[in-house]
Amino acid sequence: MTSRLTTDVVIIGAGPAGLTAAARLAPHLDGRVLVLERERSAGGIPRHSDHPGYGIRDLRRFVSGPAYARALVDRATRAGAEIRTEATVTGWAGEHSLDVTTPQGRVRVDARAVVLATGARERPRSARLIPGDRPTGVYTTGHLQNLVHLHHQQVGRRAVVVGAEPVSWSAVLTLRKAGCRTVLMTTEHPAPESYAAFNLPGRTLLKVQVATRTRVTKVIGHGALTAVEIENRATGQRRTVECDTLVLTGDWIPDHELARSAGLDLDPGTKGPLVDTALRTSRPGVFAAGNVLHAADTADIAALDGRHAAEHVRLWLRGHTPAPTAVPITADAPFRWVAPGLFRPGDPAPPRERLLLWTDRLVRVPHVVVRQDSRVLTRRLVPWPASPGRVFRIPWSVLGDVDPKGGPVHLGL
Repeated sequence: MTSRLTTDVVIIGAGPAGLTAAARLAPHLDGRVLVLERERSAGGIPRHSDHPGYGIRDLRRFVSGPAYARALVDRATRAGAEIRTEATVTGWAGEHSLDVTTPQGRVRVDARAVVLATGARERPRSARLIPGDRPTGVYTTGHLQNLVHLHHQQVGRRAVVVGAEPVSWSAVLTLRKAGCRTVLMTTEHPAPESYAAFNLPGRTLLKVQVATRTRVTKVIGHGALTAVEIENRATGQRRTVECDTLVLTGDWIPDHELARSAGLDLDPGTKGPLVDTALRTSRPGVFAAGNVLHAADTADIAALDGRHAAEHVRLWLRGHTPAPTAVPITADAPFRWVAPGLFRPGDPAPPRERLLLWTDRLVRVPHVVVRQDSRVLTRRLVPWPASPGRVFRIPWSVLGDVDPKGGPVHLGL
């Protein structure tokens, strides 16, 4: 039997974006905000990312992942939001109605507005098409951190980490806590994707060797992992590196299954819901925030997305309707995607007044070019590099001369 529940706003996902949106909305809606989380505990990925570096932009503090998660949960509950864990949304029952499975039974949730804050995940080995044996000892960062920080389990003694992004160094720290030495970090790019503030200490203090222009071409081990084969992409030479742990980091994909099943417009670049600068999706009253839109940025950026979405959910509930037409914002090579993907006349700037882009190659001195209808609208030198493996941010002001009645806007270099 299915019970029924009615609320003003239902938020799917109790990570930084969802919890921050709930904390902002609940005081204005007499607490009629419901957050649904499929995991046993709320807080999202920071729960099992047990190292400092969280909360800088939103909380103005520098705390560990678990402390950050606890702070966000506390803020949402004190604001009056209801958080239900072990509540899995299995499908849509209407424009703003959801079918939810819980340990207590099935629930039909009817809301006036919906916020998708389902986050992102790393692609596993099967999706990366890495050949070889099928031994134990192969993890994604999230799986590794869950095992080590939440379940206090042991991993191996020698690890290879695939990727050199910020999350890759997070994996190295988790391995170190578990007593596992990272013997090699491998990346296909000509330089590590992470920030120098991570790369320099990682190489000197943690003594991690970073092999650029390399990739894992084979996993070796019957029953348990014993080694991986590494190929130098420049020379084609291959070597075998002994290890009992392999961590696959980065290569993000949004958790977009609910967006797809709803028939929402998806961004062909991000693979997440296509949104405008108010974070509205193509279905009126359904919003999206966080790493389901831009997989994957830092937790505090996702949280600020949630704060931004909350303001526009409130406007929607008060009857505000946006302009009916929007100009697409598209990414040209070397960019893979841009978020948000729509410019709507009369709308505000996106969160933090930034456009977020992802590049497939390193550009140390990027000159951003904005084009529309074969016209160059803006050329802007951005004083920070565009690097694979991390989000590239440019000021929203580069779109100041866009014609709202014109064709798609193209962002390139």
